[in-house]
Amino acid sequence: TMLMDVETKYPSGDPAKPEYNPKNYDSKYRGPIQLRFALANSINTVAVKVAALSGVKDVLKLGYAMGLTTWEPTDEKTGNVGLSLPLGGAEVYMLDMAVAYSTFANEGQRSEPVAILKVTDSSGKMLYEYKPTSPRAELEPDVAFIISSILSDNDARKDIFGTNSYLAIKGKTVAAKTGTTDDKRDNWTAGYTRSRVVITWVGNNDNSPMSQNLASGVTGAAPIWNRIIREAI
Repeated sequence: TMLMDVETKYPSGDPAKPEYNPKNYDSKYRGPIQLRFALANSINTVAVKVAALSGVKDVLKLGYAMGLTTWEPTDEKTGNVGLSLPLGGAEVYMLDMAVAYSTFANEGQRSEPVAILKVTDSSGKMLYEYKPTSPRAELEPDVAFIISSILSDNDARKDIFGTNSYLAIKGKTVAAKTGTTDDKRDNWTAGYTRSRVVITWVGNNDNSPMSQNLASGVTGAAPIWNRIIREAI
């Protein structure tokens, strides 16, 4: 599918509020672009257009189903986040991000995160043991496959990231996505293989904006993510 990467203004619906005018990270526009290359290169204008075409409530609904517990698709939530949703308009937990990305890795099957497998007392008596539950299908397998294909295509993201970025793991097929919130307070890299998911966040503890030199997922979070996932796989 092809969409236009051009400056696009969205009416706020409130005469007292300005139009929403999302910008790309590099402040450039590329004109007609396939969705594969728009997602791989983190083209913000196209991400917002996809949300507008899909409907914000439906985007929230799918994210919530895939594990983002803060994305409950209520009318209030939908109204509060609006089309800023793809660019960091709704806060998320790191653990929820791991669940959501693992759903892509598991061909659309969502599994619940587990930290404690069992608890015993000093005599060895079992006090608690985790009972595995069956994964739930939340995404069509072909959709999960396409997303994983895009996010692991090093050639598709070369326009922004080049071919030798921290997102590329030599000799391995690894899907990866960076993200930075509009106000430069949060900086993410998320990525996975079929058996491992690594989520990395960079920011300030007091929620203040970061240095502009680090306000990109590929320069802030990606070097850390790269070291962790290489160790994990």
